[in-house]
Order: sequence, then structure tokens, then C-alpha cells
Amino acid sequence: MVLQDLGRRINAAVSDLTRSPNLDEKAFDGMIKEICAALLEADVNVKLVGTLRKSIKHIVNFKDLPPAVNKKRLIQKAVYDELVKLVDPHAEPFKPKKGKPNVIMFVGLQGAGKTTTCTKLARHYQSRGFKACLVCADTFRAGAFDQLKQNATKAKIPYFGSLTSTDPALVAAEGVTKFKKERFEIIIVDTSGRHRQEKDLFDEMTQIQSAISPDQTIMVLDATIGQQAEAQSKAFKETADYGAIIITKTDGHAAGGGAISAVAATHTPIVFIGTGEHMLDLERFSPQPFISKLLGMGDMAGLVEHVQALKLDQKDTMKHLAEGVFTVRDLRDQLQNIMKMGPLSKMAGMIPGLGQMMGGMDDEEGSMKMKRMIYICDSMTTKELDSDGKMFVEQPSRMTRVAKGSGTSVREVEELLSQQRVMGGMASKMSKAQKNMGAMGGQNRQQMAAMQKRMQSLGQGGGMPSGGGGVPDMSAMMKMLGQGGGGGGGGMPDMSTMMKMLGGGGGGGFPGMSSMPGLGGAGGRGRGRR
Repeated sequence: MVLQDLGRRINAAVSDLTRSPNLDEKAFDGMIKEICAALLEADVNVKLVGTLRKSIKHIVNFKDLPPAVNKKRLIQKAVYDELVKLVDPHAEPFKPKKGKPNVIMFVGLQGAGKTTTCTKLARHYQSRGFKACLVCADTFRAGAFDQLKQNATKAKIPYFGSLTSTDPALVAAEGVTKFKKERFEIIIVDTSGRHRQEKDLFDEMTQIQSAISPDQTIMVLDATIGQQAEAQSKAFKETADYGAIIITKTDGHAAGGGAISAVAATHTPIVFIGTGEHMLDLERFSPQPFISKLLGMGDMAGLVEHVQALKLDQKDTMKHLAEGVFTVRDLRDQLQNIMKMGPLSKMAGMIPGLGQMMGGMDDEEGSMKMKRMIYICDSMTTKELDSDGKMFVEQPSRMTRVAKGSGTSVREVEELLSQQRVMGGMASKMSKAQKNMGAMGGQNRQQMAAMQKRMQSLGQGGGMPSGGGGVPDMSAMMKMLGQGGGGGGGGMPDMSTMMKMLGGGGGGGFPGMSSMPGLGGAGGRGRGRR
């Protein structure tokens, strides 16, 4: 993914500068030059890159810096803040309301992936308790209704369309009226693809808008169209005045910078990013987590949301964790859950430091490592699976037997048992901490609550990235571990465990970010083994 390459280049440029023994103006100019070159190669508009360059140089003015200032942290924060500004339109996207119909109309270029994205968005809202449906108002493209019908049937979402009518505005109006009567809350209307040169299709788009009066119009932008994105988005903005953007195909070799330029040019927020062809491959977009992820700092809020959306069964593991126990079976269940979460490359972007730590390891290699660990567990007896692993230490012949049965090595069995012991130790400590908190008197509890509130206010101040680490993430983790945590309980520690299992010792992340004021602990502390 080229966006990840962009993040690596920016990260490397800042890392090289902050590790340099001579942090002078010449080295600083070299870093800015490398960052600008990376952005230009990613198809970001040259004017935007020029503005970003000036802003960073203005913030870090070597001549006016007081002697005591920490130049490394100032440079890191300046780069981070200016990149966030680049993708932040400073406009709030529409938020659908429950209990009332919310009509969402899709517009965009032909081949941008509108129909697939319509279904993904409907499924996204459906999984969050909204009553969602789809209307196909694309009467121009042959097979458009069949495609929407197949997608909607697969996702179990009600749909409406016509194989005979040639008036898209009429079809859209009929579908919206029908679903409003049936009290649907999210009504998504798919329209035909068009280009700014096609005046007739643009007129048709405005007719559909007039017929259905959408609460929100979303433009779908293909990340692969590069510099054309800005001109196309401006043309659509003038005609349809859309209020949000969804960028698709960010999983391929698209530079993606053109789509980012379109956001800056039209001051329109990106609401989602399409990261693949699967129905779950739609990520909510927010400027700070996006840049955090781009720079290897992770997106823990997005990770937790993804885990919860999958509604993984964690009841037994949560019960064991509350009791301070973590069996080999619990470890196997967590490995299986991680496999359900999607490609490891997608998870890596959400976990601080994991993207860099995976290095050359592709999805296939990472997936095979996880599968081999599951094979080891499947070769154990019921008694061994439900144990804390100590019996393998007392009787080493068990390890030899399991290794032979699973087609793996004794060393791999030892590594798995070592991981299980680490998690067992964590579970024991957390259980004791939970009991100690429960034993506190009312006054102590109030003091703890007040202290936690003060810490949270400190962690959330100064523009801290959402889900960027710090106190809020820890409190969320404690909730998930100590209080059941809902569908995605246990997701956070499982992810950090996955880093260790894949061979690393934690996230390197954006250098120094963990200690920067207002940026929480996003970058992690140690640097993973390579």
C-alpha cells in the first residue's frame, strides 16, 4: 500500500534527524525536503506541499528558538500537527439520527466503487443498530441493479430498484418513499457514475437530488486517479454540493495523495476509507488517527471498534481473566479470533509499532505463523488445553509428542507455552489489582476516581490523537478486561500479545511521541526486534 510507504518515508526522515548528533538548520532543511518529496510522489498537490513546508519552517525557526527548548520534540510535533491539518477540512460530517429516516445519496466517477461502498456503508450502520436499506437509481449502467441486488442479498440488506424504468429520479423517489413508509432509518441511494464532462448525467444527478432531498450527499473518490481527483471533486462540489467523501481502493498501489488534495480543495470531510473488497473493509476516517496510523503510531480506537463490530465470542476468556487464569485453550481461542479480524497488514496499521516490526513479513507469512500455533494447540489433549502449561515443564515428553502431532518443532511448542505463561502472569496481576480496588473503602474510591479524571483530562488535552494511547486507552482496556467489555472484550491485550508472538518486543512508532506533551503514549516505548 503506497500510503504506508509514504508513512515510512516521513517517519524515516524524522527519525534520521532526531537521532542525528548535530541537529542544525541544514539537517532540518534536509528532513523537510525528504518529507515534501515523499508527499509529491504520493500525488499530493504541489501547492499544499508548499504550504506545509512553510508552516513547519515557521514553527521551527532555529533563530528564534530559546536555548532550553527540546528541538527534537518540537520538530516531531510540528510535522505531526501540519500533516493533520493537511487532511482536516475543519468541517463536521453529517451524523445520522436513530428513529428517523436519514437519506444518503452517493455520487462519483464511474468505476470508483460506489455500488460496493453503498453496501459496505449500509452494513456498517446495520451492525450498529440502524435499520438500513439500499435503493438503486443507476439506470444508465447495464447490470448496475443486478450488482446491487447481489451485494445486498449477500449482506442481508433490503433493496429496491427497477429493471424496466429509465428515469433514475423516479426510481429514487419511489424507493425512498417506500422505505420511509416502512420506517427505515438509513436509506442509501446509489446513482450512476459520471464525469464532469458529461453534462446530461450531471443534470440527472441534480434531478435525483431534487426528487429525494437527501440529508447527506457523499462523493466516492477512487484513490488511484491521482491529480485528477482535485478537478473532479471541485466539479461535483459545484453541481451536487456533497457534504462528505469516501476514498476507495486504498489497499492497492494507489498513491492516495490526490484524494487528500481533494479534501483540502473542497473543505469536505472524509468519512470513511475503503481498504479492500470484503464487506468489513470500510474504516471510519478521522484526521488524527489517520496520521497516527500513517506514521506507525497506531489507531487503537479504530482497532477496538473493529473488534467490537466482529462480535467475537469472548465469554469464557473474560471469565478466566477475571479469575486471574489464562489457559492454553484461551490462547488458542485468541489466535482464532485474530485470524477472523482480517489481513495482518490491516491490523498492523492500527497497532503502534507493529507495522514497522512486521517489516518484510507479508500477510501470508504472518497468517501461516498463526496457523502453526493453532495446529500445536489442536494436537494437545483436553487436559493439556485446559491447563496452565506447567505439566509440559514437568513432563517434557509431552512437548515432543505435540510437536510430532502438529508437524512443528519442539522450539515452536516452547515459544507458544512461553507466550501462554506471559498472558497467564498478566491475568493474575490484573485479577489481584481488580480485587484490591474492590476492597477499597468509599473514600478511597472517590479519591481514585478523582485522580483518574485528572489524569484523563491531562491525557486528552493539547490535541492528543483519538485513541493515541495514554490514560484513555488504559481505562478502556481495564473496562474490557475487568468488566466484561462487551463483544470485543480482551481485544486490546490480545493485539499487544500478537506483537510478541510475531517476534517483536513492542512498538517503535513515531520517535519520541510517547513523551511528547499532549500526544499520550502513542508511539510505544521499546523498539521491536527486526
